Amino acid sequence: MSFIKKILEKKSDESVHNQFVRFGKGTFNGRALIKFIKTKEVKISSSFEYANDFVELITDIVDKMNVSGIVLTKENISGIMKENNILGNAKTKRGGLYYLNNIDSQDLNQNQLKLLMKESYFTLLDIDAEGIAFKCKKKLPKPGKSEKKIDDKFCSLKADLKYWDKLKECFFSDFPSDARKGSAKHTFEIQNIIAPTGEKDYEKIRLLSKRAGKIRRILDINKNEEINEFEFEA
Repeated sequence: MSFIKKILEKKSDESVHNQFVRFGKGTFNGRALIKFIKTKEVKISSSFEYANDFVELITDIVDKMNVSGIVLTKENISGIMKENNILGNAKTKRGGLYYLNNIDSQDLNQNQLKLLMKESYFTLLDIDAEGIAFKCKKKLPKPGKSEKKIDDKFCSLKADLKYWDKLKECFFSDFPSDARKGSAKHTFEIQNIIAPTGEKDYEKIRLLSKRAGKIRRILDINKNEEINEFEFEA
């Protein structure tokens, strides 16, 4: 389930919260942009926010896959990778904010990839499996970029039509079943920042504080625009 769908269904969790940690109060246009074209195959492209959602969905629908790329974690997972026969190496980012784990090109099964997902907060991976090819860029964009500079091809996926129902349910559940082409983008209106009680460490306050406000979901369905607005807290 994509983080946007979790918000729509009021099922916000830690993965949803992590999407908003970088935001202060304000209005942020053109976020979480995702597009699809459905012909003889499905092609989807998106901004960086959906990277984890794509990887999670792929691990749910295929058993084995070839994987390479980068996993960002808050803890050193070198031991966990070694214990589970995952090839790669870990090093800390300058400033010690997180570990950047280089994942060598290799075949992994569902359990191995789900383990990486569990330990990470961003999975910037390329994945090849039967009927699916997924690629994403390996460096997160800087916070605060304007709408005009948002990379709508940070993630790209090609998939056989047999996977369309799963893809639609995850990313485009509010689109009509006969839609052949469409896109969704969002305006995040952060109205309040709810700090945790009793915490004095500034960095922990920043990471743990919830954001609350409104989201406008702007759909382009076969060149017809539809706008929906809903409140959120994450």
